Amino acid sequence: MGKGRLEAFSDGVIAIIITIMVLEFKVPHGAQLADLLPLWPVFLSYVLSFVNVGIYWNNHHHLLHALKKVNGAVLWANLNLLFWLSLMPFATAWMGENHFASMPVVVYCLDLCLCALAYTVLQAQIIKLEGTGSDLHQAIGSDRKGKISLASYVLAIALALLGLPSVAGLLVGVVSCIWFIPDRRIEKKLTQG
Repeated sequence: MGKGRLEAFSDGVIAIIITIMVLEFKVPHGAQLADLLPLWPVFLSYVLSFVNVGIYWNNHHHLLHALKKVNGAVLWANLNLLFWLSLMPFATAWMGENHFASMPVVVYCLDLCLCALAYTVLQAQIIKLEGTGSDLHQAIGSDRKGKISLASYVLAIALALLGLPSVAGLLVGVVSCIWFIPDRRIEKKLTQG
């Protein structure tokens, strides 16, 4: 099977996810700049989620660019990733509306953790299909960056459960920063190969 429909479907779902997140903004009833101040937690959670979904879209693009063919396992692994990403608007809204309270931050970090795990599964299914000699397998290597991210999300969940949601949020922000530039390992390998 070709990969065109998988790419198009995934891009469409991710675009809808971002659109749903922005729809959570409620227009203030006042006309002054001060009327926007109560929206700062919602805006901050939106920015964090927009960046995270954007990071997944960028890296998903590179991942699928390395893919030559598709099978059922890859399709299901991709749907698994899209499922967890589709929960991002809910987790984002709950966290923003509750001013980064512990339990909404736990749910947000759990969703990020499950997104990271789903991405890892998708990556593994593609490598399984393409083979260990594939460009993707060589580019990913030990995937230290992915493992550090997953461990950081687990730590963020624990921190939020311990009543330190701001520290958990900071850790999530750090993970976003290390992924902000798309994964160049795949791009570099494809241009060399």
